[in-house]
Amino acid sequence: MSSYRQLLYHLVFRTKGSLPSIKQESSDKLYAYITGIIKNKNSHLYRINGTENHVHILTDIHPSFSLADFMREMKVATSVWMKESGSFPLFDGWAEGYGAVSCSYIDTSLNPSYSAPSELSHILYSFTPGCTGGYSYSTTSWSEKTNLIR
Repeated sequence: MSSYRQLLYHLVFRTKGSLPSIKQESSDKLYAYITGIIKNKNSHLYRINGTENHVHILTDIHPSFSLADFMREMKVATSVWMKESGSFPLFDGWAEGYGAVSCSYIDTSLNPSYSAPSELSHILYSFTPGCTGGYSYSTTSWSEKTNLIR
């Protein structure tokens, strides 16, 4: 029996207190570590990037993992690694929660420069408690209606 699935997510999670603890010179190490975690979960990473206080991931999640388990395991593993690596001395952990938006397969190719930090300022969804801000999608970019994280 064969199965077809397409479970793509744009995931965003931030550092505790939004502290700028992911320095650019160390971010590639973090992204490589996250890439390994995603591969070990039989999932596919399409894009990854972030800023000093948050990470964006565009990934397929294997159906054997729930989104909540995937994110919990990702955040726990990266938190332990970041604290032990010595490359992130200001890192005190990840903030509670995460943002997740399901995507269509076409979203993986819409913005080939997604990995450029300058592209991120308009992609983020706020994690403010009680936030009711929405997002809209067009063929060229994600557009936040309220609560942009800068």
